Amino acid sequence: MNNNWGDLGINTDVVEKIVEVAVLEIDGVAGIANKSFDLTGAISTGKVLKGVSVVSKNGGVDINVYITVKEGVKVKSVAEAVQANVKEHVQDMTGNAITRVNVFIADMVLDSAE
Repeated sequence: MNNNWGDLGINTDVVEKIVEVAVLEIDGVAGIANKSFDLTGAISTGKVLKGVSVVSKNGGVDINVYITVKEGVKVKSVAEAVQANVKEHVQDMTGNAITRVNVFIADMVLDSAE
């Protein structure tokens, strides 16, 4: 990112946190699943399994997020709401163009009251 005073940069860890907040705002989401293997992250930070990955490509940002949904929700509706909310939050907070938000349903939390 560039402005009149110099360059600005946003760490991908910060963007990942923004994504996590945006995901957890959606009704029907039980949490973020730790499913994405990140070899680069494993080497540099020791984090092997990540539920959110952010990749800068050709001036845009691709985001992958692995979520756990609650039992009884319409999975497609929840995933679409997650996509829209993540895109809006990240674009608003960083000013970067979001080219893709991939949502993967990794698990479902069953109601244990039965």
